[in-house]
Amino acid sequence: MTSYEFDRDWIAARIPHAGSMCLLDGVVSHDEASIRCRATSHRSDDNPLRNAGRLGAAVGVEYAAQAMAVHGAILQPPATTPSVGFLASVRGVQLHTDRLDTIDAPLEVEATRLSGNDTTILYRFSVSAEGRALLDGRAAVIISPELPGSPEATP
Repeated sequence: MTSYEFDRDWIAARIPHAGSMCLLDGVVSHDEASIRCRATSHRSDDNPLRNAGRLGAAVGVEYAAQAMAVHGAILQPPATTPSVGFLASVRGVQLHTDRLDTIDAPLEVEATRLSGNDTTILYRFSVSAEGRALLDGRAAVIISPELPGSPEATP
């Protein structure tokens, strides 16, 4: 069993994905610009992103988006209200496999911040297993300082 500085419970408490929708097992490494996470949920029969019993490779974008959210949570100052990020676009996505559920090894999910400010962040991401590239691309994330439905977000 792998030991993580930030494990699945820590992740689930800080991103808006609960239960089986929290796809990541833990953070392998991180710094100011990047994060690397590991996941085994792609092998689970109850993965909520399965369609007709299959987990297509494009679902790897969601794994990457969750890694980006975790990166933001790690970098956020302690005792602050979490910011909410929305995946605004993905570009240049290349799928190097058809399915993720046929991959036996854990997924390595990496995201590197290319640029950004307080409202928009651009990441490059990749998902691989045992050194084999499964998918990669870029994603733009829009940051909202208030949680939807909070008093601050109401005009």
